[in-house]
Amino acid sequence: MTEYGRGSGSEPWHPEDPLYGDGGWEGQQAPTGHQPAYGGQPQHHHYPQQPQQQEYGDWGQGQAQQYDQQQYGQQQYDPQYQGYDQQQYGAQDQQYAHQDPQAYHEGYQEGGWDGTGTHAHVPYAADPGDPYGQQAAAYGAEQPDFYGTPDAYPPPEPPARRRAEPEPEPAPEADTEAGQRPDWDPGPDQGEHAFFAGGGAEDDDEPEGRGDRRGRGGKGTKSKKSRSGCACLVVVLVFGGGVAGVGYFGYDYYQNRYAAAPDYTGDGTKQTVSIEVPKGSGGAAIGRLLKEAGVVKSVDAFVSAVTSNPEAGGIQAGAYILRKEMSAKSAVEMMLDPASQANVMVTPGQRNVSVYKAIDTKLGLASGATRKVAENEYKTLGLPAWANDNEDIKDPLEGFLFPGTYGAAKGMKPEAVLKSMVAHANEVYGEYDLEAKARTLKLESPLQVITVASLVQAEGKTHDDYRKMAEVVYNRLKPTNDQTNQLLQFDSTFNYLKGESKINISESEINSNKDPYNTYTNKGLTPGPIGNPGEDALKATMNPTTDGWIYFVATDGESNTEFAKTYADFQKLKDKFDASTGN
Repeated sequence: MTEYGRGSGSEPWHPEDPLYGDGGWEGQQAPTGHQPAYGGQPQHHHYPQQPQQQEYGDWGQGQAQQYDQQQYGQQQYDPQYQGYDQQQYGAQDQQYAHQDPQAYHEGYQEGGWDGTGTHAHVPYAADPGDPYGQQAAAYGAEQPDFYGTPDAYPPPEPPARRRAEPEPEPAPEADTEAGQRPDWDPGPDQGEHAFFAGGGAEDDDEPEGRGDRRGRGGKGTKSKKSRSGCACLVVVLVFGGGVAGVGYFGYDYYQNRYAAAPDYTGDGTKQTVSIEVPKGSGGAAIGRLLKEAGVVKSVDAFVSAVTSNPEAGGIQAGAYILRKEMSAKSAVEMMLDPASQANVMVTPGQRNVSVYKAIDTKLGLASGATRKVAENEYKTLGLPAWANDNEDIKDPLEGFLFPGTYGAAKGMKPEAVLKSMVAHANEVYGEYDLEAKARTLKLESPLQVITVASLVQAEGKTHDDYRKMAEVVYNRLKPTNDQTNQLLQFDSTFNYLKGESKINISESEINSNKDPYNTYTNKGLTPGPIGNPGEDALKATMNPTTDGWIYFVATDGESNTEFAKTYADFQKLKDKFDASTGN
């Protein structure tokens, strides 16, 4: 035999040889502990077959020879192993030559021979091709692994596990064809992760090699380092964007909740702007208007300034002339200054002629400009359909420039100011069902309700006066009125047509004028309102007293109005008026 130096002869090992298990065992291996020397001589002995060795199966000479040739004869080993066999196993041959076969057999059954009757075990994993796999239970003791030291030879392997050593791969040629590359890839282990190397499902799905893929249309020509750089750039951009987003929203959160609101300093620039504040606007709404116009820097700064100023409640709807880039505090103070308020105020009972003049003044227009617009464009200013229902009406807008404050700053057009006033009137009148009220009060139209309200507003002085005055109007309009014969006889109507406000009017002057607005010479109501009634007078008109009042006299000539139910009582009140005025 030539395997592991058992001898130089051609006779195979005997199955009862205790070291025969080196070749095809499962869990059995030649002892790796103390091995006594065999004298360094080759072993030429073989052992007779023992009949009682049944656990190894029926091994004949031919079977052992065949097994030896098939399992051992085909293995090629490095010469260093042959030297190892000759020195170790050759020395063992002489020692075993002096052993009694029976004693040898008994010693082997106890676990192997080491010259002292003990046996060291190195367990191996079960080999399914080993016919002696059932004997693994005999080797249970743990022994030091002498094959694990740096200078040890590798352990022998069972024949079923041995493989022919692969032939070394030829080194890649230096002069490869252009456009080709070696068909090996260092892979992720060589310092480049598969993600950054561009690996993934796309590479796995390609049936061709990397060289084939690179040579087809240049799809894979980009280097791994380029792909790795792009991936790193994407990661950096994503991470940087996240950090920037968190920083931005964190800063915004801090500014909104803890930092002072952005604000200008000082009283602003020389450039002025006009701001119109709608009715019902709060501090935040006004702040938005000022910020959009460039007056203040932020809404929060203005709201804070309004809250800090106890007089800020005096800011009303209307127009204001302000400067750009003002501090919020300065803006609040300027809005409270009457000099900066570019407003037109319509008072209850005020006539349109007076309103037109105020608009001209605020807008810097020539006298009469607004009145001319009213006369020519009244149909486009938003009047309701029931307005201007009488051809004798002197001003269709009379009664529709509702009392209130309206913005009228330079640069605005008069029609814009008039539209806002008419819109306000429509809003207030729309809250009442004037058509139904007119029928209840036995009036002909909603416009006559407004006309009565204008008379009540012109003649009354207080809320109680308004209700009594409304009853006086309705009682004098009755067909059964035999005291004044349906003549209202209101001085306010004559003053309206004259454009005056006199108290002392001669009877000859009044009785000689036949104008439709002269209620001394014309029965019933005037063709239209004689002024712009307030909401208080309007409510009194729709809810008059029912006490029977039909006469009234301002006994002090100014504010004290007294009422009477009979003509005799009226004469007493007239005498009182003459006494107080010196007539």
